[in-house]
Amino acid sequence: MEPIQVIPYPILAGAIFSFGLVVGSFANVCIYRLPKKESVVIPRSHCPSCHSTLRPLDNIPLISYLILGGKCRNCAIRISLIYPTIEAITALLMLAGLLRFGTSLEFFVYALVATSLVIITAIDIKHQIIPDVITIPGIAFGLIVGICTIGYNDSLLGLFLGSGLFYLLAVLSNGGMGGGDIKLIAAIGALLGWQKVLLVIFIGAFLGSIVGLFLIIIQKKSRKSTIPFGPFLAVGTLITLFYGNSLIRVYLEYFGR
Repeated sequence: MEPIQVIPYPILAGAIFSFGLVVGSFANVCIYRLPKKESVVIPRSHCPSCHSTLRPLDNIPLISYLILGGKCRNCAIRISLIYPTIEAITALLMLAGLLRFGTSLEFFVYALVATSLVIITAIDIKHQIIPDVITIPGIAFGLIVGICTIGYNDSLLGLFLGSGLFYLLAVLSNGGMGGGDIKLIAAIGALLGWQKVLLVIFIGAFLGSIVGLFLIIIQKKSRKSTIPFGPFLAVGTLITLFYGNSLIRVYLEYFGR
């Protein structure tokens, strides 16, 4: 029996949740610095307002924010709620991954993918870009994992099908689909294969349509308003990672006859 298997489940779940908070804290650094093309390693974490370096006790994920009342200890400027939110979301995603995949290798792949999607979502919402520093290594990672799990042909087909469809859409829409989205779907396709990348695209398009319609009706947005598509692909990917096999099986049973 592996050592990790003898750890009581509540303790293991607490450890994974805590690990998720730490990863979420690092995700915040990436979200803040990557669009500025800054290093995510140096300098140390600091207040975005007064730029004072955070003390170790002021940099404990989620807990420090609550203790300090959401304000910087030095300048008392309110810290954005996005920071603890990202930490909490990442931790919950890690916990959900543990419940779904256990402590298998699949969980560690999921953990890396989920964290990357959190970073991509936050950056795309705020800046409407998806950094190459995530997507290009993501394509290589997707191919390596995909070839080992779903096979060489399925992984490559997923890569070219996803990126090809998005590239065609970008051409037909005269730039309506960004290069970051094309690279992101290429990485997703390489990881999940051609069937699941189509599912990701369908879920993303469906959710995007609902949100777009909501914004048109409630916020009086026009049909030409730009809505970042990366977050919808991220949600579609997470849903597919959890329920992709079941959704495809249901589709084939009812519509594949």
